[in-house]
Amino acid sequence: MPAPDEMNDDIDDVAPEPAATRVDITAGPQDEGLRLDRVLANHLPELSRTRLQALIAEGRVLRAGRPVAGGSAKVAPGEVFTVEVPPPEPAEPEPQDIPLDIVFEDDDLIVIDKPAGLVVHPAPGNPDGTLVNALLFHCGASLSGIGGVRRPGIVHRLDKDTSGLMVVAKNDRAHQKLAAQFADHGRTGPLERAYLAFVWGVPELPSGTVDAPLARHPVSRERIAVRANGRFAITHWQRVEAYEDTQGRPVASLVECQLETGRTHQIRVHMAHIGHPLLGDAVYGGGQRTKANRLSEEARTMLETLGRQALHAARLGFEHPSTGEFMSFESELPADLMRLQEALQGRSREGEAT
Repeated sequence: MPAPDEMNDDIDDVAPEPAATRVDITAGPQDEGLRLDRVLANHLPELSRTRLQALIAEGRVLRAGRPVAGGSAKVAPGEVFTVEVPPPEPAEPEPQDIPLDIVFEDDDLIVIDKPAGLVVHPAPGNPDGTLVNALLFHCGASLSGIGGVRRPGIVHRLDKDTSGLMVVAKNDRAHQKLAAQFADHGRTGPLERAYLAFVWGVPELPSGTVDAPLARHPVSRERIAVRANGRFAITHWQRVEAYEDTQGRPVASLVECQLETGRTHQIRVHMAHIGHPLLGDAVYGGGQRTKANRLSEEARTMLETLGRQALHAARLGFEHPSTGEFMSFESELPADLMRLQEALQGRSREGEAT
């Protein structure tokens, strides 16, 4: 089964999980000779004695950097204890009647066309209203336990604001086989994923490859950056259309991207890295207002109302986990990106434009 990072396509939940809270307690004269669990309860009234005893048993109460042996130990004045309180466990997702655009479904899997704005699974800031909540309602108890409580059936993910095709497993065997295909990223197996992205500028070459390692940004932990010590990441791209500004100069283009790896925000970061950030990407597409001023009024209006990065998971192919048949699905651009494309095509040049 792939590690969590190996499941990331262009995912939405890159904020780090909440860290444990560390509290230092110094025993006073009034604590002399008392049991440790009672002393901690006196100093931390928000935690029950039972909860503190559990933290001690888990090795989360330290004295001089080492876990204490038990809660019955007597305390001496001046002793310092560190209590590590982990964040609360996330609640188990509840089924919610959220409409799904189902492309294909059988006993093993379901392929859906995810709309922009839908978070894939519950995460800090998005406790419900997610694709997982919708799947639990649609599929019922069959998803229980597959892939973990928070991610039942999920073998790959898309950013909240990325639209397009996803496949979800409906039983353990299908989950294991699909997860293995996504972990391989199509390097030796049949998996195929293609994304359509509207980017600023027009690449000089008709196609290319971005091979640049990715890791969390050293300052902004919610961002991803190209870093020498990052995990290897490879994106293949091909120019589909090129668009001119109101003066007939190259201003934007449509590219198809295929992933050889599946890192967080990979397409968005890689295309920005080579000087072609995605239209509408508020995180990685700096200077968009200046660039947008070069567009026609209609195209500028479509971009301003887009409200998301212009990225769509347009093609998905994989081997069926039971039959071994190769299955391929395609998704047309959603209405918002179609309107953007039509506005940009007011002055467009096809494929081989320079």
